[in-house]
Order: sequence, then structure tokens, then C-alpha cells
Amino acid sequence: MSEQTPQEAFWAGEFGTEYTARNAGEGLAASNVRFFARALAAAGAVTSCLELGANRGMNLSALRVLFPRMAMQAVEINPDAAHSLSALIGPANVYTGSLFDFRPADTFDLVLVKGVLIHLHPDRLPETYDAIYRASRRLVLIAEYYNPTPVSVPYRGHADRLFKRDFAGELLDRHPDLVLRDYGFAYRRDPAAPQDDITWFLLEKPATR
Repeated sequence: MSEQTPQEAFWAGEFGTEYTARNAGEGLAASNVRFFARALAAAGAVTSCLELGANRGMNLSALRVLFPRMAMQAVEINPDAAHSLSALIGPANVYTGSLFDFRPADTFDLVLVKGVLIHLHPDRLPETYDAIYRASRRLVLIAEYYNPTPVSVPYRGHADRLFKRDFAGELLDRHPDLVLRDYGFAYRRDPAAPQDDITWFLLEKPATR
């Protein structure tokens, strides 16, 4: 088991539990369905998904609407969020713990990371990129706060808990066989499908196409 970073302890504890309680509602659910319909428009059929940092499963709930037969697994570090997630996709499909310790037994059509990389310690990003790449059979969807150069931003009064950078670009540089299939921006004031000003990137392993 890897040593827990301060960022992981932050999300595994009380702050993460409070976030889980806030991260719900019919409005968010409907917005997520529209978001994934757009972000995965170029994806074709997707039969399986692994989400890293799934929280209570709001993203997977939306994907289930679009892909009712999709097999799902997820990683979540907060025990309270993982409990809600287990009720959605089954406890056997949930790994409760650090994504740095997770070793999937299989690969997945889609590896999803949405609003998670921004909260990881920057020193742990290279191994995270490698884990994402290895777990993906075909597609990777990254949806995070974007900045062309790395920057740390205060997060709800806490320092070193939110980092912006070009996550997708770094993944492409580290694994140059990946191909950018699509990308876009989801605005918080979108009247139909508001998201938290995130930029998304759909990447693909061309050899499996």
C-alpha cells in the first residue's frame, strides 16, 4: 500500500464526505447525461467503463442511461462515497482505497477521469497517467480544469488541494500512440447542461480501432 498523500487524506476524510452529500440531485443527473452524450459522441459502442475517483456514482448513473448494458467498475477513496457507489454498481465492482494501489484484473473500453486529476499531488501524475493508459482497452475520457501551464489554486479555503494544468496533453506526450478524437468545454452557465467549467478530451488507442 502506498503512503497516503495529504490530498488523499483530505478526500478520504470529512471534507470528502461533505462533498459526497452535496454531489447529488436531479439537475446534476440530467446535466451529466447531456454532458456524456456530447463527450462520447465520437466513441461508438462502449461496453465497459472504469472510473477513477467515482465518488457516489453520478457519472456512472449518467453513463448507464446512455449505455444500459455497460459493465462498470470504479475506484473511490472516501468510504461514505464508496458505500453509495456500491449500491449503484455492486460492491464487487468498487475498489475502496487509493487509485495508486488499484490493480485492475482487466482492461476497459473506456477509462473515465472527471474532476479527479486536479486534486492529485502533481508528483503522482506520471504514475496516474500510466495507470490510465494500461487500464484502457480503447478510450480515455479526461474532464478537468484546464490551464496551459501548471498552477495551484486555493480550493474552498485550502491550499495545495487543486491544481490546473494540461492533463490530456501530458498524457498524450507520455503515451504518444494515443490519438485525440474529440474535445470540448462545458460551461457552468450552459442553460441545458451546466458543468463546472471543465474541458474534456476523448483519447483513443488507434491500434485497437
